[in-house]
Amino acid sequence: MNAVIVDTSSWCHYFEGTSYPIIDTALTAGHIYLPPIVVAELTSGQMPPKKRLALIDFLHDLPLIDVNFDHWIRVGELRQRAAAKGIAISTPDAHIAQCSIDFRAVLITEDQIFKKLKLKLPHAGLILG
Repeated sequence: MNAVIVDTSSWCHYFEGTSYPIIDTALTAGHIYLPPIVVAELTSGQMPPKKRLALIDFLHDLPLIDVNFDHWIRVGELRQRAAAKGIAISTPDAHIAQCSIDFRAVLITEDQIFKKLKLKLPHAGLILG
């Protein structure tokens, strides 16, 4: 199995109990990698302290994708190319998309913006939930 990146939208549904066998399989195999922005997005919601701690513990066990300055340049360029095609993409979504491209990862998401981008992931794909 390739590396897997799970977008915030799919994590939210997963944590709410939606069945995602591909996420379960990737978790078991240690193939899920976490873009830094997903940590911020997931922990920004209102939740009871116990649930927050459990979420943080869960996320802390996943490998965090280390991004450098050049990654952020590619994020900006991705946004620029999308805008030139009339597609508005947020910086967080562009970061997740670029992590998937850079990491050659399968991207699991429920957000249609990634489909609009027609991401070309070299050794992976896009899975819309």
